[in-house]
Amino acid sequence: MSLVRLNIKGISYSQTQNGAYALILSEVDGDRKLPIVIGAFEAQSIAIALEKEIKPPRPLTHDLFKNFADRFDIVVKQVIIHKLVDGVFYSSIICERDKIEEIIDARTSDAIALALRFHAPIFTYKNILDQAGIFLKVSPKMEDGKEEDVNQENELATSDIELVGNEANYQKLSLEELSRMLEQAVDSEDYELAARLRDEISKRN
Repeated sequence: MSLVRLNIKGISYSQTQNGAYALILSEVDGDRKLPIVIGAFEAQSIAIALEKEIKPPRPLTHDLFKNFADRFDIVVKQVIIHKLVDGVFYSSIICERDKIEEIIDARTSDAIALALRFHAPIFTYKNILDQAGIFLKVSPKMEDGKEEDVNQENELATSDIELVGNEANYQKLSLEELSRMLEQAVDSEDYELAARLRDEISKRN
């Protein structure tokens, strides 16, 4: 299976779940985005690594791992998001010491926080991106006389999103409704909600 390189596009705060964030990974040679729901601590650690000028007074957990690895000549070569099961991403950290390579299982948020600190590339497999990637769509120009109808339809979709806040409610919706809400969530850049809707759609397919 072919690997696809990813960059970090950013982190967005969850509009539907307190304390949760969506980490947005972007396909290097394409337009797809891969949103991954992460916790507040991991989001803070990744954000600090992205902002070069921010240096905490004491090392965070991922900084401690980096210091430990440096002391013992362990290098993180790359991170691979290798599996997606029921909306959960599984990752591997590829490490090297004394020219011996080791593969370590890790949560995706931890793996990415470490990849940033080691300046290591992040990859996923093409089939995972095909399954879970989201295209950012640019709205086409409206034809005369149709713009009002489209705006009304978007308002309806937004109302649906606000009403749906957990997985139990997702199960009551049809695939068509979920797909429509997914498009609206992407348009409004609510990637955390988009990730949850995408995962519910994947479970049914």
